[in-house]
Amino acid sequence: MTLFEKIIAREIPAKIAHEDAHCIAIHDIDPQAPVHVLVIPKRVIPRVGEAQPADAELLGHLLLTAGALARKLGLAEGFRIVINNGPHGGEAVPHLHVHLLGGRALAWPPG
Repeated sequence: MTLFEKIIAREIPAKIAHEDAHCIAIHDIDPQAPVHVLVIPKRVIPRVGEAQPADAELLGHLLLTAGALARKLGLAEGFRIVINNGPHGGEAVPHLHVHLLGGRALAWPPG
């Protein structure tokens, strides 16, 4: 069971920013920007590189949720959405999730 599954099951506490039937969004415990929220599907997809065509609707829902959260959290000046994939991509938990970052000017390149 991944860390995120334990959060979804309420076995581990988290500061929840949003929850619906398909996903949960939590504030990151090690934020990399003033606003750093993780949008996590309740159905486990290990990583975006393993997503299947049947996952398209859920993947779209995650992005739409991130956009709605950006509006709700006052990120009108801009924000970044990041999905890490694999160890060289910065993936720390093998459960697909979308990072929503904002609240300051973000540099490029990111890493």
